[in-house]
Amino acid sequence: QVQLVESGGGLVQAGGSLRLSCAASGRPVSSYFMGWFRQAPGKEREFVAAISWSGGTTYYADSVKGRFTISRDNAKNTVYLQMNSLKPEDTAVYSCAVDLTYYSGYVPTAAQEFDYWGQGTQVTVSS
Repeated sequence: QVQLVESGGGLVQAGGSLRLSCAASGRPVSSYFMGWFRQAPGKEREFVAAISWSGGTTYYADSVKGRFTISRDNAKNTVYLQMNSLKPEDTAVYSCAVDLTYYSGYVPTAAQEFDYWGQGTQVTVSS
């Protein structure tokens, strides 16, 4: 069992920044891919970013590439999402997730590939 708890969401003006954190407990997640997803009202959940166990591989949705940065601190069992140049269309509930599968040369980006999820944190970007 893995418990994931997100924090750092809030209300920010367009062009501003937020840093989300996702703390894992229950078992170490340092060997696995972790990802961030978001879901806006009336829309399906969408992939935002993923990071390999070492942090050496990262992958982003086109909509956030160049603005968001995913990182992790395995000593703290925590993954982060630095969000810069925020836009109103980034407004959503952001959730982190962990994929307990070992991969080589593959990056999971589909929600169904991830095994445990946090409750999410609301990010609201005003125009």
